[in-house]
Amino acid sequence: MSDITQAPVTFGTGGDEPYARALRSDGRLRLTDPDRPDAEVTLDVGRWSAAADRVDRSLLDDVDGPVIDIGCGPGRMLVAARTLGIPALGVDVSADAVAIARRAGGRAVQGSVFDAVPEEGRWDTALVLDGNIGIGGDPTALLERCRDIVRVGGRVVVETHVDRTADRTYRARVIDTDGHESAEFPWAEVGLDALHGHAARAGLVARSSWTVAGRSFCELIA
Repeated sequence: MSDITQAPVTFGTGGDEPYARALRSDGRLRLTDPDRPDAEVTLDVGRWSAAADRVDRSLLDDVDGPVIDIGCGPGRMLVAARTLGIPALGVDVSADAVAIARRAGGRAVQGSVFDAVPEEGRWDTALVLDGNIGIGGDPTALLERCRDIVRVGGRVVVETHVDRTADRTYRARVIDTDGHESAEFPWAEVGLDALHGHAARAGLVARSSWTVAGRSFCELIA
C-alpha cells in the first residue's frame, strides 16, 4: 500500500489544467456544476490579468496597513497596492498565477490559505475577491482562516455573489474555450445574506456592504 498522500484538487487544477492554460492566453473559463448545468458561470481571466480598474482600486482606499490577497491570481491587486505604496502579499495555489504576479512586480507565494502564511496575524486587510469566498467549498472555514491571518481589529473585504440569497457548496469543474477540463474541486457561492451567517460563525462582524459596477462587497472586522 502506498504511503504517498495525493495533493487536494484546487481551483482549475488536475485534468487538462485549464486555469493554467487560460492564464497563459488571457482566455475565458466556464465554472460548471455537474449537477446543475443551468448554473454555469463564465469567468473572464483576461480581467484578472489586466490592470486593476477603478472598482478594484477603491478597495484599497481605507487600507491602513499591509494587505494580503487570498487567491491573488496574476496579481492585479498586488500591483495596484504597490503603486499606492501599500505593502502587499498574494497567496495562490497556482504556480503559473504566482509566477505572473511576480513578473508584474508583486510579492506572491504559492500555497493554500489553509496552511500557514507569512506574517500571520499581522495583516491589516485580507482581500477575498473574484468569487474566492468559494475556496475550499467551506466559507465559514475560509473566513476563520482570514480572521486568524489579519490582526485584531483587522479587515476582511469579501466580494459576494451578486445574488444576495446565494448560498451553496458543490463539486465544480473548470473548462476553457477549447474544452480542456479540470478535475472536480470543492467550491461555494455566497451572497450577502449568507455571508453574514458565515462571518458570525467565524468570529467576524459585518460592518458595511455595497454594490458598484455590478459587483457586490462586504467589509468584515476581526
